[in-house]
Amino acid sequence: MAMLKSYSSVCTTRTGFPRNSYRKPIQAAVVPSFHLPMRSFEMKNRTSTEDIKSLRLITAIKTPYLPDGRFDLEAYDDMVNIQILNGAEGVIVGGTTGEGQLMSWDEHIMLIGHTVNCFGSKIKVIGNTGSNSTREAIHATEQGFAVGMHAALHINPYYGKTSLDGMVFHFDSVLSMGPTIIYNVPSRTGQDIPPHVIQTLAQSVSLAGVKECIGNDRIKHYTDQGISVWSGNDDQCHDARWGFGATGVISVVSNLVPGFMRELMFGGNNPTLNAKLLPLINWLFHEPNPIGLNTALAQLGVVRPVFRLPYVSLPVEKRIEFVNLVKNIGREHFVGEKDVEVLDDNDFTIVSRY
Repeated sequence: MAMLKSYSSVCTTRTGFPRNSYRKPIQAAVVPSFHLPMRSFEMKNRTSTEDIKSLRLITAIKTPYLPDGRFDLEAYDDMVNIQILNGAEGVIVGGTTGEGQLMSWDEHIMLIGHTVNCFGSKIKVIGNTGSNSTREAIHATEQGFAVGMHAALHINPYYGKTSLDGMVFHFDSVLSMGPTIIYNVPSRTGQDIPPHVIQTLAQSVSLAGVKECIGNDRIKHYTDQGISVWSGNDDQCHDARWGFGATGVISVVSNLVPGFMRELMFGGNNPTLNAKLLPLINWLFHEPNPIGLNTALAQLGVVRPVFRLPYVSLPVEKRIEFVNLVKNIGREHFVGEKDVEVLDDNDFTIVSRY
């Protein structure tokens, strides 16, 4: 005869807890990270957070492509060299402008390592190793620091948004690895990183500062508290630097006119130069970044006119506008040595599988 299991007569809830019994609230089940870092202490101590906090001009560098969609490293090296020669102090590798969102992690880490290997002694290399997946952000950041990047750029989780507490835990998971810039761009993530989250994270010695796109009032709120901030908006960066206390800018337009951006960040209050650049900046962001930048660099002959989908070039009327902007500002102020030209639609290569 089969044996019958004995059951307690105590009435229980669906969860298995006796009715009317006290249930201790569940604590945050976050397991402390005791993993060993992938890089040595010598590498970890090569760059201090203070070194990153002092940077005024950081360029979000464009990633150029060959006709088959692979990286054009020759063109990339020329672009980074131009930034160095014109006084940029740091580059963001594989950010939004560099189309990190279209890279595999293998490509992404390779490009960070390549940049460090070729230019790491001349410019600070900041790798975009952020992700909406904490697991991926941890792994990519470990690898980025292992190949020598000086700092990491981290976004808050997008699309699969989390709570504010979850946001803090997400950033805490990567902050201990090395100098970190947190990037707040609600127009892309769909969620603002509010000041109290940053103030909580500022207790970490690894927080270098914030790339802030919400506006200059938010920038002043942080600078009043001694938190380093870079403007993420080229059209606001002059006022952010000289009127609201920003350390500097993480710039897209400096891909095109690095010398002017250097002057804007180092040369003192200069509303005349700022006004001169605003038509170019407005043109650059007519469509979501990096569409305008990719089109402009191709027309300047600095990169091949190759786009990885889902990006495509600006229409011909906007390409004509750019040629006129270059002529009005002066071709000598822009990167590259070729004459600016209006490219035809069939000059562009659109790559869907890369």
